[in-house]
Amino acid sequence: MTLAKPDLAGLLPRACEMDIASMECSSEKEETMLKSLAGGDPFGQVEPPKKATGKLVMHSVVMFGREFCYAVEAAFVTPVLLSVGLPKSLYSLVWLISPILGFVLQPVVGSASDHCSSGWGKRRPFILVLGLMMLVGMALYLNGDTVVLALVSDRATQRTWAIVITMLGVVLFDFAADFIDGPIKAYLFDVCSHQDKEKGLHYHALLTGLGGALGYLTGAIDWGHTVLGTYLGSEFQVMFFYAALVFLICLTVHLCSIPEVSLTTIKVKSKALLKASKPQQYGSLGKVKNGYFNSGYSEIQIVSQQGKPIINKDIQVQRQMTIKSLLKALLSMPSHYRCLCVSHLMGWTAFLSTMLFFTDFMGQIVFNGDPYAPHNSTAYLTYERGVEIGCWGMCINAICSSLYSYLQKALLPYIGLKGLYFIGYLLFGLGTGFIGLFPKVHSTLALCSLFGVMSSTLYTVPFNLIADYHKEEEESQNGGKSEDYIRGKGVDCAALTCMVQLAQIIVGVGLGFLVSAAGSVVVVVISASAIALFGCCFVAFFVRYVDENNK
Repeated sequence: MTLAKPDLAGLLPRACEMDIASMECSSEKEETMLKSLAGGDPFGQVEPPKKATGKLVMHSVVMFGREFCYAVEAAFVTPVLLSVGLPKSLYSLVWLISPILGFVLQPVVGSASDHCSSGWGKRRPFILVLGLMMLVGMALYLNGDTVVLALVSDRATQRTWAIVITMLGVVLFDFAADFIDGPIKAYLFDVCSHQDKEKGLHYHALLTGLGGALGYLTGAIDWGHTVLGTYLGSEFQVMFFYAALVFLICLTVHLCSIPEVSLTTIKVKSKALLKASKPQQYGSLGKVKNGYFNSGYSEIQIVSQQGKPIINKDIQVQRQMTIKSLLKALLSMPSHYRCLCVSHLMGWTAFLSTMLFFTDFMGQIVFNGDPYAPHNSTAYLTYERGVEIGCWGMCINAICSSLYSYLQKALLPYIGLKGLYFIGYLLFGLGTGFIGLFPKVHSTLALCSLFGVMSSTLYTVPFNLIADYHKEEEESQNGGKSEDYIRGKGVDCAALTCMVQLAQIIVGVGLGFLVSAAGSVVVVVISASAIALFGCCFVAFFVRYVDENNK
């Protein structure tokens, strides 16, 4: 690719020569295109056309399948781990490996998707691979012991391999299920207008809640004594059949919902990307150096006005993003992105603390059961009853999350994103506080509805803010007020999503010690309440809201 230009600072040539994919354009057309790419022309930063509601629902249906699989894991992974004989000392290892990997690698995957030049688009190849990894992980932890029993005859070896395969399945599933959220959000941001992004995020939250509710209800059925359970062998195989079927259908519909434009097509059609970038800026796509513009996709060679190239070399250059360079970029992110990540971390830390210990809290504190009593004792059976009721509480949470995601659309014009963010944290903090202080069955189940408010808030508001930040930056570039760099949507979504993994690490490492020190799981609920109420103040005073600034 060659570009003739008399003055590098001007960015608008009077005569030029470009050769992209063997296409030749007149200098007049090239000048028009270059003005567009320089920002300020009507053709620069054209917003995608409005998408039909059906297309947005098709795009969001993958969240239904993902949350259905999550609910199956929540219902069955502990019984599976116990059934294969996993030592208690390895429990924390199982739950920590995936978030640690996710926290380190999630931004790298996000950056890689920003630079993916597949003909199928930037995001969908990653979504497909991660979706298949979810299915493989689920197959391993729900069917691994059955496969081992069929292939290995020695009993001691059977137990070892069953533990290894089940652990591998849990880690692989969690890793892929956590990772897939970033590319899905970035895919939505790439193909939708700003208004459609907001609608799409609400549909994401709605279908996430419905998928979780259906998953919990499906898991509550005793499939072992049904015809399908007898045919497939056990309820674990039945749940794998349903979960795999639901997720495959949802994934297929999602991937066929809205076409992506590949970077190769963008490179051919747009001819040049002339926006310069500062080095090592957060999510930066490229910079001008030694007569070349490196966008991360291609390199544009500057030539003299007479058409003679200054430097002659191959054009296709893919910028390599290492973990070290990415950490530098994340540390140099703008302050409003950093504050949003911190608030997201606090929200997920509070939410996960409650979710991971809720059924145990119901069994021990609300029902006064004992999980360490003999299995045929009244104390243990009471504990099991509390766990079952706790599962219904989780189902209430999922249903209310769906309902509130729909209500958010009605509330948004009146209270804005700041009001939605503040209310989500406030109600969750007050609800968990009341549950910890007054652990009664009916009041606890009623307050589970506030968990759904928090869940819907975490799935929508932060990503709406990311979309607002991107829109503001794009308008700034069009108006000539650019910060001189363009931020990748994949990196932004990944940076926000990896806060979930960091919250899992904090919860996995810290809460076990906290419960041991306090001697009761009540401390978990009270801690979650305190974190949420502190986060409520943080989102009110430190998080930046674009709609407020424009008033």
